[in-house]
Amino acid sequence: MLLVCRFSVSPDSPGEQARFTARATRALELLAARPGCLGGEAGRAVDDPGHWVLTLRFASVDAYRRALSPFEIREHVHPLLAEADITVPQTYESLVTVEPGAAPVAHASLRSDPA
Repeated sequence: MLLVCRFSVSPDSPGEQARFTARATRALELLAARPGCLGGEAGRAVDDPGHWVLTLRFASVDAYRRALSPFEIREHVHPLLAEADITVPQTYESLVTVEPGAAPVAHASLRSDPA
């Protein structure tokens, strides 16, 4: 399962950029330590430095939900995620993955209804 959160951070404010980077780094550290988290990253758009993305991979929807429940996550991560752009979906299922040097692997949908 993928979590993809988009953020707008003023490129004209080095302080705001630094604060966001610190908060995103802390969120990545906390979530990566949770069982079922397969890793994540934060990045900035190459063509528009005011747009950021935070992505994390989880083994399952249940692992994602469990990862968000501890107090420390609710204290540090939830406020950051609440600032994400919610006009677009944030959670996605992985349907095809590939590792370097390996063949693509198709995965069954997590959805109960075939869409």
